[in-house]
Amino acid sequence: MDEAGWGEALTADVLEDRYGLVVDVVEPVHMGTDTINRRVLTTDGLRLFVKQYPAMADLDEARNAWDMSEYCRAARLPVPRVWPDADDNLVTIAEGNAWTVVDEAPGRVTTSAMTIPLAEHIGAVMGRMHRVLAAYPLPKRVQLTRWRTEPVEDAVAKCERVMARATRQGHDRLDQLRVDLDQRRADLRTHVPRLRKHLAETLVEQALHADLTRTNLIALADAVTGIIDFRCATAMPAWELGRAAFDPRTVATSSQWATCALAMVGAYRSEHPSLPAADFRASARIALLYMLFSFYGATTAEYGLPGDAESDLKRHWFERQIAIRCLLSDLEGLEDALTALGASGGTP
Repeated sequence: MDEAGWGEALTADVLEDRYGLVVDVVEPVHMGTDTINRRVLTTDGLRLFVKQYPAMADLDEARNAWDMSEYCRAARLPVPRVWPDADDNLVTIAEGNAWTVVDEAPGRVTTSAMTIPLAEHIGAVMGRMHRVLAAYPLPKRVQLTRWRTEPVEDAVAKCERVMARATRQGHDRLDQLRVDLDQRRADLRTHVPRLRKHLAETLVEQALHADLTRTNLIALADAVTGIIDFRCATAMPAWELGRAAFDPRTVATSSQWATCALAMVGAYRSEHPSLPAADFRASARIALLYMLFSFYGATTAEYGLPGDAESDLKRHWFERQIAIRCLLSDLEGLEDALTALGASGGTP
């Protein structure tokens, strides 16, 4: 039996032994780098998503994430149900690994630019989620804020390390990557001190999903039908909102990116009016700083991704480069518009 067949048989055994489910079809899902993912159809027609954790996974963090997921589902947010195992655990231990089984949400992860209706629905769902999670106990896991605290020269030094790693890996566009990293180095030194200087000192922190990006949203017909892959961390709503509203894929490829961003923030504001106006204003600046301090996608070989996923990650790096230029050129106008939204209750 090959590795894929062995994985399918193992999945079927775990679902029968720990969940009482009889499997009809198992197929691999080539997404994510932290777990092995499979889509399952049972003999009685259930469509499930199964995650197998590596041996070194932090299971306490996994359990916390699924607890938050169920908390949000209980609040009627579009979160797929987690199946408890025979002992009522959300994370089961079987065959030497940890596993989780969830319902498969209708729809799919979309990687094209957001439409305005989809942006509005993401904003509304995120606003409700942040309002619900404001009452959730603060997780021990704290989201890193390199964008706010890391010395600029440390980030500049990463440019050199990334280039060295790309050279060792035989990166297929070394000349372009060198240009990109030269630009990033200049942007870090030129813009970061000013961007940080005018950032609000005090911003709200609370329990959050902490990875609420397009790849963790299932959508169907411009509506969010599933929120997946909670990280469960203490973080800033302004960071999570900005990261979603100024999605690099949309900013880089759509002439309506600013309209989409403001539509998302306006819908969020209507659902979560208690977030201070300063946090709304900060969201674009934080999104820009976050992108400047992220080198994810500059090199890809270390992740061992399938071809399509690797190409998508390379595209993500390219689109982030474009998004940085767009936000740098339009930041003042965006912040004025965000301030107006924050003061108006979400109505442009």
